[in-house]
Amino acid sequence: MFSYPAINPVALAIGPFHIYWYGLSYLFGFIGCYWLSVVRGHGTQWTTQKLADVLFYVAIGIIFGGRIGYIIFYDPAQLISSPLSLFSFWEPGRSFHGGMLGVFVALLIYTKFNLKHFLILTDFIAPAVPIGLGAGRIGNFINGELYGRITNMPWGMVFPGAGPEPRHPSQLYEFFLEGIVMCLLLVWYAKSKPQLGAVSGMFLLSYGIIRCLVEMVREPDFGHGFVAFNCMTMGQLLSIPMIIFGLYFIFRKVR
Repeated sequence: MFSYPAINPVALAIGPFHIYWYGLSYLFGFIGCYWLSVVRGHGTQWTTQKLADVLFYVAIGIIFGGRIGYIIFYDPAQLISSPLSLFSFWEPGRSFHGGMLGVFVALLIYTKFNLKHFLILTDFIAPAVPIGLGAGRIGNFINGELYGRITNMPWGMVFPGAGPEPRHPSQLYEFFLEGIVMCLLLVWYAKSKPQLGAVSGMFLLSYGIIRCLVEMVREPDFGHGFVAFNCMTMGQLLSIPMIIFGLYFIFRKVR
């Protein structure tokens, strides 16, 4: 059994002002996404100014979409008791699927005002997104949240507040698969110059499959447990449409 490195979630404290590692993980994720996009966009239509604009829209989509998605998918009772909590983006509680939908809407708005083709944009930025996903999972690990189920594997960890039993460090699994593996896969796939929308489809497909697999060892979300067939989690249920749409965009025939 490995010892969980109890890292202080506060990276820097100056009087009442606190900077959290989780917030910094978002910052590092955005910087990493921007860096890879600039590298891949060198010599193309995607100038640094355009990419900075796109990053701004992505950030807005993640911040608001992640919060709204969390309330709708995981805590709808709070929507009834406190409707304004839907927009309390400074409070804890985020949903990847909500953030993805938020980015989807934000990029639709961007392409509307900048006369860009939506799938050309999403195909270009898709390989950079896993950097942000991986950074976010490191933030989850530091916070000791979203841990895995009880395990007897030698790399199991005892997480604070999760009982004395060792658990799968599922955040690290997701960091490796969603962050590193997906990034390398999408960069390689984009270099093959597939048809329009295929890179976006590969992102949806690969994330959906990885999330479904990791959810098999990740503790179900608190208060929800299994939501279908007594074995399927909310994360898996929300990932199935991603797999379906991913396959569609990869294998559809473009006219």
